[in-house]
Amino acid sequence: MSRIDDWLDRLGHWMAAVLSSQISGYEPYTPSDYDTLWATLKPGDVLLVEGNQLVSSTIKYLTNSTWSHAALYVGHVLPRPADGSERPRLIESNLGEGCVATPLSRYSSFNTRICRPVGLTDEDRKRLVDFMVGKLGTKYDLRNIFDLLRYFFPIPVPSRFRRRMIALGSGDPTRAICSALIAQAFASVRYPILPEVSRAPGGTRAKSRYSRAEILHIRHYSLYAPRDFDLSPYFEIVKPTLAAGFDYRKLIWSKEISQIDPLRSRSASSDAPSEP
Repeated sequence: MSRIDDWLDRLGHWMAAVLSSQISGYEPYTPSDYDTLWATLKPGDVLLVEGNQLVSSTIKYLTNSTWSHAALYVGHVLPRPADGSERPRLIESNLGEGCVATPLSRYSSFNTRICRPVGLTDEDRKRLVDFMVGKLGTKYDLRNIFDLLRYFFPIPVPSRFRRRMIALGSGDPTRAICSALIAQAFASVRYPILPEVSRAPGGTRAKSRYSRAEILHIRHYSLYAPRDFDLSPYFEIVKPTLAAGFDYRKLIWSKEISQIDPLRSRSASSDAPSEP
């Protein structure tokens, strides 16, 4: 490695560490119940996460989405650590780390969403999991500083151009931050994520000209984002609370009445005069 490459590598790792730093004040609206989430997940499910890192806020802005990260649930195929700690059941790509296996509890305090591929055969499910396991330990070249800089400066751009900011450079940092590895895994078993661009019998087709152009633009797996699994017509959104057998009649409501008058609170926070 030349002196310039060595300098770029050091700078890239420093930038990755800064982008991976947590933002204070993050509070999930509905934190996941670990036991229910674990009981609901199946191998091959994509777990979307609303992250709390500096890079997370930029990805959410550029993709107009709540979700900034995605991981694949692989079940019990990975061994339990020698120290007896929790078995890793997720495989993900993290900036600065590469492809790693992590325990499910890592995201127990985050807003999450389960996206389940519908109709996936047991054989393809195994191939999908094996593909991800085979990528463990993969590192990413962080010397493409141009790819990293965009996440430091989310300059105001029209909505229709934000997504394409991720494609600038399309180097290794792009593949590390976005959901590229998971998209590549599904491509290996020929399972679709986005709708077809051209109409086919029984297929789903994007109607608007912009949607078709956008789908064509991100056909390469390195340009997929977590949002695509949420919007995909081929993935089912599974909510653990409902899957566990939700019954609203069993809810216990507080008998105390809130002392806050929502109408008064609303008028107090508004500059407009209240109605007589």
